[in-house]
Amino acid sequence: MKVYVDADACPVKDTIISIAKNNQIPVFLVKSFAHYSNNQEPQGVETIYVDTGADSADYRIMKLAQKNDIIVTQDYGLASLGLAKGCIVLHHKGFAYSNENIDQLLQTRYESAMARKGGKRTKGPKAFTAEDEKKFSELFKKVIEQY
Repeated sequence: MKVYVDADACPVKDTIISIAKNNQIPVFLVKSFAHYSNNQEPQGVETIYVDTGADSADYRIMKLAQKNDIIVTQDYGLASLGLAKGCIVLHHKGFAYSNENIDQLLQTRYESAMARKGGKRTKGPKAFTAEDEKKFSELFKKVIEQY
């Protein structure tokens, strides 16, 4: 099992790294070159840089991920692809994507995009909270314990 993180805007990277390190699970942070850093990652963590183009991180994650690997993303499209590949896909706000919820999430995303295209304003995501961090941490630990 490996963990792939869509890392450009992921607020739970430190949580992922800490929990994965305690369980000796390798973590791959996939980031665009726009987020390049000289910081040294802890042992067991590798940063993979990709072009800054749209979906570059998603394509790299899908190329690398295997069945039963964990993907952490807020991107519903990547989540859908990961589920189809047999991966466990988690959102940083503490819920797991599933075959039961992905169609509705994608539909909502589509409807919001069409509304924006038509000139309407849509609400953005709610702010990330300490409660979200706690929910993610508990879910991530639970998923790891099951495998």
